[in-house]
Amino acid sequence: MEKMKKWDSEDDLKGYRNEFYINENGIYLDGNSLGLLSKRAEQALLDILDSWKNLGIDGWMKGDNPWFYFAESLGGLSAPLVGAKKEEVIVTGSTTGNLHQLLATFYEPKGRRTKIVADALNFPSDIYAIQSMLKLKGYAPAEHLIQVESRDGRVIDEHDILAALNEEVALLILPTVLYRSGQLLDIQKITHEAHKHGILVGWDGCHSVGAIPHQFHEWDVDFAYWCNYKYLNSGPGGVGALFVHEKHNGRTPGLTGWFGSKKEKQFDMEHHFTPADTSGTYQIGTPHIFSMAPLLGSLRMFEEVGMDRIRKKSLHQTKILMDLIEQELSEYHFVIANPTEDRYRGGHVSLEHPEAARICKSLKEHGVVPDFRKPSIIRLAPVALYTTYEEIYRMVAILKDIMQDKHYEKFSNEREVVA
Repeated sequence: MEKMKKWDSEDDLKGYRNEFYINENGIYLDGNSLGLLSKRAEQALLDILDSWKNLGIDGWMKGDNPWFYFAESLGGLSAPLVGAKKEEVIVTGSTTGNLHQLLATFYEPKGRRTKIVADALNFPSDIYAIQSMLKLKGYAPAEHLIQVESRDGRVIDEHDILAALNEEVALLILPTVLYRSGQLLDIQKITHEAHKHGILVGWDGCHSVGAIPHQFHEWDVDFAYWCNYKYLNSGPGGVGALFVHEKHNGRTPGLTGWFGSKKEKQFDMEHHFTPADTSGTYQIGTPHIFSMAPLLGSLRMFEEVGMDRIRKKSLHQTKILMDLIEQELSEYHFVIANPTEDRYRGGHVSLEHPEAARICKSLKEHGVVPDFRKPSIIRLAPVALYTTYEEIYRMVAILKDIMQDKHYEKFSNEREVVA
């Protein structure tokens, strides 16, 4: 414990914990599903409400954050998180809605090149969107969606991904970090190899953006999409974001809408779509201003801190967490399912245990908030901006007590409706 207190006292990010609303009687380790509310996010929402109250319709063009340009402004603040130019990122829609948009734009089957490659461990919503697009284009998902299987049910071997790429593949869709195991894929290498085969590449950054620095522009990524309510603390159902490399400028979106117009032309009200020459063209409907507002306050903190400092602390905290699990819980049959090497590990630790669902319920009764994923995964996500080392130590001690006392046996080993 003394070492934990020492790390906390030396932590150059420790002051940011005071920026968040934290239940000091509990330990929140579910930031990879929903990040906590910050005081800046709260104030940003109140400021936008105030602009509506005082400006009415003029809020679209007046005030500190005119709504007409709000999505682009937030895109500019988001761009450094993913290594993009500000014109390449737009805050809009939702993860799955944005994927539908990007599939409609970039999936262009021609001749033999009709297939989409994804992984078999991907989040279901991505697969649903891919299956939907294949059907809309007249292709049977059973034949034209190729899912790279996992050899162990936890991670995907990158060699298997590369082996699936050939002249029949039009598009490759992968997560930057696998949501169950926390495996971080080599985005640069896989993108480069896919391009050698003439394949466009899209990345789902939901479990990495805000925890891991990326260089999407430099790595020549074609497109990416992510949510902002996990590590970026924008609130439940907060508006998502997408990246499209500038080399694709001039491409007409697959799904066009009024707010994707060039700003200067939008209010000409023509029935001829004039696309914006930035990623703003992939917007479809009017921006959800109130849902976007908290992200402004949150991104200001990321602007101050920088992704390198966040990643450094995240890697250290997850390493300490894994070490404590191995030292204190070895007799209780937990398996660390995430990669242990820094370059392959995302922002959370993934624990496997046959009694995972009931252990999660027991943890919550003891004030620890984890995240359960079927079939037997306990996800634990220390968040660099507000999780302390002392909390990590306390959580492992609580988990050890739960296992010693078999407290978890009072619960059924079934997930809740929302896991």
